[in-house]
Amino acid sequence: MNKITVRQAVLTDIDELVPLFDSYRQFYGRSSDLGAVSKFLSARFNHGESVLFSAFDADTPVGFTQLYPSFSSVSLARIFILNDLFVTTEGRRKGVGTRLLSAAVDYAKSLNAVRLTLSTEITNKSAQALYQSAGWKQDDQFYVYHFAL
Repeated sequence: MNKITVRQAVLTDIDELVPLFDSYRQFYGRSSDLGAVSKFLSARFNHGESVLFSAFDADTPVGFTQLYPSFSSVSLARIFILNDLFVTTEGRRKGVGTRLLSAAVDYAKSLNAVRLTLSTEITNKSAQALYQSAGWKQDDQFYVYHFAL
């Protein structure tokens, strides 16, 4: 039986987060770059720009999620962007993703946020099924646009 635990990551967790984050980037077609990942994550921690949660199966890291704080001008309230969620192949089908989502929701609620927002690839049906099963609703009011710089 697996023993999945989730906890908020701290700066000293960088070494165990780097390979997970690097695998996440590779999943999205990016080249491996452990050094750049380490610098990126360290900067987020050092500047208080994100909150990460790590998932473990016993003592083995099997997933993470990262939240970026933001605000809703219309709601006059805090929101969070769930920008990253990744579960290793070994961690899948064990409830890791569900537990990471729950940790993110609990954290946002604890800070009186009014919303969590995420996006996923249109073809990522397994992620969509996870989000829907956890109570997330697909937006039917707004289109998302990007402007590449």
